[in-house]
Amino acid sequence: MALLAVSLLFAIPLHYLWRFVRLSSPWPRLFLGTAARICGARVRVVGVPLKRDVFYISNHVSWVDICAIAGASGTAFVAKAEIREAPVVGWLATLNRTVFVAREDRLGVAEQINALRETLAENWSVTVFPEGTTTDGRSLLPFKTSMLKVLEPPPPGVMVQPVLLDYGPVGADIAWIGEESGKANAMRLLARKGGFRVAVHFLEPFYPRDFPGRKAIAAESKRRIEVALSVVMCGPVPPFIGHDVWAGKGPTLPAALDIKDHARAPTG
Repeated sequence: MALLAVSLLFAIPLHYLWRFVRLSSPWPRLFLGTAARICGARVRVVGVPLKRDVFYISNHVSWVDICAIAGASGTAFVAKAEIREAPVVGWLATLNRTVFVAREDRLGVAEQINALRETLAENWSVTVFPEGTTTDGRSLLPFKTSMLKVLEPPPPGVMVQPVLLDYGPVGADIAWIGEESGKANAMRLLARKGGFRVAVHFLEPFYPRDFPGRKAIAAESKRRIEVALSVVMCGPVPPFIGHDVWAGKGPTLPAALDIKDHARAPTG
């Protein structure tokens, strides 16, 4: 916690200085990359992230995902509206030009999509977690398509690049799943001894115009991420057993235990 605070106190004034002189600030990216390492993440980039005009679509395991992807690429994010109200975290998210969306606000969808387009134009890259929640790192949930509407039609020159986050055999321990609160998860991760690896796989990008419509774009992104995940797992991707089964980090159902053991199996 002390290291995170020192890093933040160092980065914030420099960020505002860069913004004051109207320069593109590298400090959110540098801070998030540093925060990932302080939290124990040893990030390894696999593949080549596009530098600009890119819409990253990623699986979602933990809040560490944000530090890992942003540290590797400098991307902005789409987040739930309630994150904006969270103490400190909400303010930090605004510094990285996060687009906050209220999924239940159907009347404000057009405004949210406009904000997303503006962020893509200013920040050059935006990341979406279309599963809408976190999993155990060895499963995928259906991809929701509401925030992919910004790609109907796609802005000129913009590409979609799927991203796979692979935490390896410790994924189930790192994951924010079950009934664990955000604060409890953060404290548990910060208290872990030693580091853990995170492989950020930037997969082959594609032009969204080749897959017309947000449902087709979501399906193709999920297909590519699932193929990549099956390769690192050396086997098929099992269905997510659900947050209710993971409640308390101690599933008792035999089937749940079997899947948990599979989730912790070493990867190839």
